[in-house]
Amino acid sequence: MHLNYFFLRKLVDALRSNIIDTKLVEAFSQDKDEIVLKFDPRDGDSFVIRAILRADFTCLYFPDRFERARANSVDLFRPLYGLRVSELRMFTNERAFAILFNNGARLLFKMFGNRSNLLMYEAGEVLPRSVFNNRLKADLNLEEATLDRPLDFTFERLRELNGDYRQLFPTFGKWVNAYVETQFKANSSLEEKWTILEQVMAKLSADRFYLTKVNNELILSMLELGEVQEVFSNPIEAVNNFCLNFLRVGHLQKEKDRVVKRLQKRLSQTENYLTASYDKLARISELGKNEQYGNLIMANLHRIEPRAEHIDVENFYTGEWVRIKLKPDLTPARNAELYFRKAKNEKLELTHLQENIEAREAELAEIKQWLVSLEEISTVKELRSYMKQIGILHQVTEADEPIRFRKENYMGYEIFIGKNARHNDELTFKFAKKDDLWLHAKDVTGSHVIIRSIPGRKTPSQVIERAAELAAWNSKRRNDSLCPVTVTPRKFVRKAKGLAPGAVKVEKESVVMVVPKA
Repeated sequence: MHLNYFFLRKLVDALRSNIIDTKLVEAFSQDKDEIVLKFDPRDGDSFVIRAILRADFTCLYFPDRFERARANSVDLFRPLYGLRVSELRMFTNERAFAILFNNGARLLFKMFGNRSNLLMYEAGEVLPRSVFNNRLKADLNLEEATLDRPLDFTFERLRELNGDYRQLFPTFGKWVNAYVETQFKANSSLEEKWTILEQVMAKLSADRFYLTKVNNELILSMLELGEVQEVFSNPIEAVNNFCLNFLRVGHLQKEKDRVVKRLQKRLSQTENYLTASYDKLARISELGKNEQYGNLIMANLHRIEPRAEHIDVENFYTGEWVRIKLKPDLTPARNAELYFRKAKNEKLELTHLQENIEAREAELAEIKQWLVSLEEISTVKELRSYMKQIGILHQVTEADEPIRFRKENYMGYEIFIGKNARHNDELTFKFAKKDDLWLHAKDVTGSHVIIRSIPGRKTPSQVIERAAELAAWNSKRRNDSLCPVTVTPRKFVRKAKGLAPGAVKVEKESVVMVVPKA
């Protein structure tokens, strides 16, 4: 509500006594989304306005002092330097006001949330090079006179609108409307509604400002909403406290929410993986028949006819008769070998699955502990330090790259898979970092696979095996029972001159054997 018309009206009244008859001596920016204005009186301290115009947070802040950096700052609105402030003008029923200077120039504050801006006017027109946020192209044609919105705040008008107070008071905004709804009753008459609206307007005209929390969101309100933290009578003091608290506490909560959201996503993914793995483990454990069938075939070699498609034998493990399928183009011994190979792969898969389950169960407990520990953190610095300690700092703070590669998240690690030869080169030599792990099915064509490394942590063997499975699956060895996969840090992969797209030379490598899996 710090950008609400009713609050800005109070704020402008308070600003008059601070900057009328002062001179603008500096206007500069050290950040693309912030501008600082400094006004000097004939004697006494300077008055500073810091306009924060970020897409996610817009606020006016009035620090006692603001030290300008020696570098990386730029002067703005230089034609206004040295001019005396003659008046402040609040536009009627709009979230905008202007500082008027003695030569007729105006500095307009358009406080429209993520479309906020500062514009300089001369002779009623915007100067093209005097718009702070030049990304808002429409502001170049903004006519000052169009900002005034005369409205008829009367009972008769409310009656004409059939009691639709939102049309009558479009300046209320989200929080005032929320407050009004709590005051209305389901069967309130038009007269009763008007009485409530008059009471609300009276509160919006009073010098009483609340720093409060609504649904864990910190807001500055002119109405008693949510959990009131502090009460102020001066709008400048009120907005300063709100801005500081929001940037300090609100920013911390926002950062926490981002981390918690990321961890909860990992928690859900881990729980889903474990549920599926437990089911798969039960299925594999119940199978175990391939080794039995191999032994039964070997025990009955003399009974199997050439090119037989099956054999009926008594299972000496269970005492039951079973029918075992055979491949007619293979000898009985080769059929037995086929079943033994399947049994071996089952055992490998079972061992691999059990190891993964243990790792995921440990990860699940770890994530739950992280979520508990986050609740105790009270500063952004502590939060960043903790995120670095547990190895998720880069995952939350880095902007997501425009990825053109397939991606899988596994145990908190990001695995990227190239789509074709050209993308393989791009993935390996433009996208991957030197300490990332590079994988590729050995001695055949296939996708390059990258495991994004986490600084200070050794990549778990389970993650390497999963990436190797993907490398094997996305290669010519997809249908093999076992596939050798090269693993090496990206820094040991070279692109020699003249090599075809996707072809590389590897200086050092280790090899893992895996079952190809998507």
